[in-house]
Amino acid sequence: MKALTFCGKENIEFQEVSDPKIINAKDAIVKVKLTAICGSDLHVYHQRETGLDHGTVMGHEFVGEVVEIGKDIKHLSVGDIVTSPFTTNCGECFFCNKGLTARCLSGSLYGWVENGEGLHGGQAEYVRVALADSTLVKIPEGITLTEGLLLGDILCTGYFCADMAQISPDGVYVVLGCGPVGLMAILGAKELGAQKIYAVDSVPQRLEHAKRFGAIPVNYQEQDIVAFIREQTKGIGVDAVLEVVGSTQAERTAIDIVRPGGVVSVVGVHTANSFSFSPVKAYDKNLTYKIGRCSVRHYIDKLIPVVQSKKYDFESVISHTMPLSQGKKAYNIFDKKCDNCTKIILQNE
Repeated sequence: MKALTFCGKENIEFQEVSDPKIINAKDAIVKVKLTAICGSDLHVYHQRETGLDHGTVMGHEFVGEVVEIGKDIKHLSVGDIVTSPFTTNCGECFFCNKGLTARCLSGSLYGWVENGEGLHGGQAEYVRVALADSTLVKIPEGITLTEGLLLGDILCTGYFCADMAQISPDGVYVVLGCGPVGLMAILGAKELGAQKIYAVDSVPQRLEHAKRFGAIPVNYQEQDIVAFIREQTKGIGVDAVLEVVGSTQAERTAIDIVRPGGVVSVVGVHTANSFSFSPVKAYDKNLTYKIGRCSVRHYIDKLIPVVQSKKYDFESVISHTMPLSQGKKAYNIFDKKCDNCTKIILQNE
């Protein structure tokens, strides 16, 4: 089959690889219809995270059709149209039972193979899904393939960020970063009752999108964000900051603008070796700092009715749809934010 593979720093190739096979009785093989490039793929692309084997199939967002199942599969059938969280999960371990499916004791992240061990990704014609019965979700009526794709990562991740922020209708909130996850975080905060949300970015098109979603846009290149937020909140700070960037500067800004007793909710993928703030500063602010990977499988079932309701135009975050064969070009567009790029879907021809 054809797939997008990691071949070194900023080098993604569209090439022939071996077809995935059933290895375990709980596996399924999915024929990929749509896949997507995620911001966290860029950590691999730029080698901010080391250890990935060259030749690893990229990607952790996909929807498709089940074409083969292992003998222990009970809840899936060949022909089912499914979406998947970006990590597999067993549904039975301590963490799965706590709703922390992203930390399943048997789970794997798609698109991560190190020293020959791991799970190849979904930016391919086919993908092997481990623990398929408890991982894959059948896409129900009233949800498009694109919406199903978004449910597998960014939609749930944005909502998770808002959920951790302890949203209340009378609170004031800031979303740092208006990429796809940030935009989903705005909608997640609105769904949870937020009435006043500031959205911070520097890309005019993303800020305009945030405004359409009901947030107040703030361009950090045009004004001092800390001073602006202090002025808007009469020096108090906001109730929570939803940080989806994953940078040291975003972390510092979040700490500076959150009020004493407030929450910093972080889903941006951080790669720094230490926090940018001290325990003393956290103590002095009575800070609640929440960070981590979204347990998508836990959130999908909650969000399916929201997507079916058509209250929000989730699909509007998609700026580009390209064939999988142009994936190398797509990575460059996504990385450089060319052509007003927000989110790229790749489809098999």
